[in-house]
Amino acid sequence: MIDSPSFLFPSEKQSMPSQTLALAALFVPMAAIITYKDVRYRRIPNKLVLLTLIGGIALNTLFDGTHGLLISLGGFGLAFGVTLFFHTFGTMGAGDVKLFGAIGAIGGVSMVLPTLLVVAMTGGVLAIAKMIYSGRARSTMFGVLQFFYGLLPGQKVPRFDIPEDRSHTLPYAVPICFGSLLAFLLFHA
Repeated sequence: MIDSPSFLFPSEKQSMPSQTLALAALFVPMAAIITYKDVRYRRIPNKLVLLTLIGGIALNTLFDGTHGLLISLGGFGLAFGVTLFFHTFGTMGAGDVKLFGAIGAIGGVSMVLPTLLVVAMTGGVLAIAKMIYSGRARSTMFGVLQFFYGLLPGQKVPRFDIPEDRSHTLPYAVPICFGSLLAFLLFHA
């Protein structure tokens, strides 16, 4: 029996690096642009998020067919749903929810929770650094305690308003994009 050249008919193991490279080629530049826009203007452009979402679904479908489509849509749904929960309490903006949903479409359903964990840790480190730098440790920690106290049975979780002075907030696209890239490298490659 004659073996066919592997570059013509790649096996499943050989196609994985191609898929990983294609997804990285989509996400890395988008993450850089989105992060810049959120830091500079405190806005995450819907067009870039939509492009990231469509690109993630298209690439996963291209490489894995119907299975890739379902994994990508499941990743979007789970990521969007989990972060929407945080948005209802005012701890995450709507642009952040849409962005993490698009990232879920890139990584797929199995990557959502590990990515969320890395993003939360990255966000925590950046938030602590920002809190210390801005001298708002006491008021920030009080808000965190209020939130966790509100999670107890019979208590009400407070809804936090966005401060007038945006220098007291963290543009969350930074930890979302950085943490997602880190999770992609750790768990997907």
